[in-house]
Amino acid sequence: MSYDARGHPVFHWTLTPTALCDPVILLIPPEAILPVVFIPGIMGSNLKSVPEAGQESEPAWRLDAGLAGKPIALFKRWNGAPPGIRQAVLHPDRVTVDDGGAVPERSAGTVIVPTVESAAQRKQALIDRYRERGWGEVSESSYHPFLLWLEDSLNSSYRPHEWPEFQLKSMHLDMPDDASLQPRLKPGLEVPLAGLGEHLLHQLPHLKTDDLSARAAYRMPVHAFGYNWLADNDAAAIKLAGRIEEIRHQYGSQCRQVILVTHSMGGLVARRCAQLPGMSDAIAGVMHGVMPTNGAPVAYRRCKVGMQQESEMAAAVIGVTGQDVTAVFAQSPGALQLLPTKNYSLGWLRLRDLDHAPAMPALPEADPYQEIYLRRDRWWALLREEWLKPKDGVPIEWVHYARNIKKAKQFHERIGAAYHPYTYVYYGADAKQPSFETITWQMRPGRGDLNRPLGVPPEAFVVSTMQMEQVRDQGSSPLYVGGSRVVEHLPARAGRLALSMEVSHWELHCEMQDGIGDGTVPVSSGQAPAAQAREGQVRVQVCATGFDHEGAFKVMQTRHFTLYSLIKIAAQAKRPSCVA
Repeated sequence: MSYDARGHPVFHWTLTPTALCDPVILLIPPEAILPVVFIPGIMGSNLKSVPEAGQESEPAWRLDAGLAGKPIALFKRWNGAPPGIRQAVLHPDRVTVDDGGAVPERSAGTVIVPTVESAAQRKQALIDRYRERGWGEVSESSYHPFLLWLEDSLNSSYRPHEWPEFQLKSMHLDMPDDASLQPRLKPGLEVPLAGLGEHLLHQLPHLKTDDLSARAAYRMPVHAFGYNWLADNDAAAIKLAGRIEEIRHQYGSQCRQVILVTHSMGGLVARRCAQLPGMSDAIAGVMHGVMPTNGAPVAYRRCKVGMQQESEMAAAVIGVTGQDVTAVFAQSPGALQLLPTKNYSLGWLRLRDLDHAPAMPALPEADPYQEIYLRRDRWWALLREEWLKPKDGVPIEWVHYARNIKKAKQFHERIGAAYHPYTYVYYGADAKQPSFETITWQMRPGRGDLNRPLGVPPEAFVVSTMQMEQVRDQGSSPLYVGGSRVVEHLPARAGRLALSMEVSHWELHCEMQDGIGDGTVPVSSGQAPAAQAREGQVRVQVCATGFDHEGAFKVMQTRHFTLYSLIKIAAQAKRPSCVA
């Protein structure tokens, strides 16, 4: 058996001599189709350039797996790239989704092609089928192993008693007298899902045999949706709605709804999509993984000092310095929408003096957009205006950046506390994955210059009110107050050695992580859905450990929670009219 592009099962059989008259048994899969659509996080979709007249597109952000499953080509593409090149290439209007990324070359679940074709034809048919599903739009290195596992888990068998994830015993089965018939599940019995692990198992009500039987009534082909994560997520939500309608049309009367599975920022896109006309009914439910519900302070930190202190490997791609990150971030509404929202805990930005006492009121006091993101007169504001115009870039003006902040604020306000009525959530809460709950600038004494005394250092309160130009900032931690960079010539065997150092009154160190989470999203933001949503919208929310943010779908416990959520959603999904 194989499947065509519309999900119809296709059977091939070789005719035999009339003497061979044994019955041919064709196992017909369920007629109803409930597609699963995966939505990646920021930087998880492949992007390509928008070609100029007479030219072809080129990959701008391609996440194909290389050595050890890592996106080596992406690393080579962006390692050492200056801010200007980043700004020129990674602009939301100069890129679009690239569907030409790598796709699997093996069958899985409902991605089965006829065996009668040649090996080359079969390989190309598989590639075409995965591309039709959107898998070429999303990161191979981050997501394809999970998507293959999910496709196999959902579609390898439609007989619940054969599903290996469940510990079914004779007490669960109603055995027919006719041995040629398949056993059925007895109703109303609890069924443990072993792959969840003890930590999650204790947080969840057991599935029931009724849930498994209801889910078995569907084929659940896995699709993926890549989007331009530099652009406004409102636009991504509209395109997602269009993709959902395309998928429903593709499967025709056999398909009434879809299920969304999201990673990180993809959750924000899905929540906005569910608000659009007709979408809440077209979506049976949503499973969110590690969603930055109210934003994440680490987004601010990376704009100020880059990623060098977090991860040298990731910094080489995303940006070593604040200049690297700002060059892309400031012109990208989608990226700015990851900043802490008004709903994030107030006072997440702090300045501490030498005694670790507050040197200014913790910010924001009410509005992060006006108090932090749009400030131009304080060194601790989100970005430096001169970083909007890097060498060899395509500069933007402050007014363009301010417009993008306005879009971010509007997007935050639109999604507010809105969730689909059937929402399932997991978030990271791992002490081994420290995360930024707050951002603290810590004042420390600077290095003095015996040859040129600097005088009396300014008080901490004065430092808190300093303008951008009064603080020396190279886009990394620490920043410097007073003094200058000096060069000392030290004796050496081959002459004199020139040693450069920063002399200052104060060093302003951007402190490291102060909370737990998944390394990117802190617990306070990850666990926010259950507290924000109207009663009953978030059906289940669990905290999980054992993974970092990027690898949230690489561990079996979160994969099995995804499976758990899909079964619960499928059990209450609206049946297509053709099979009602």
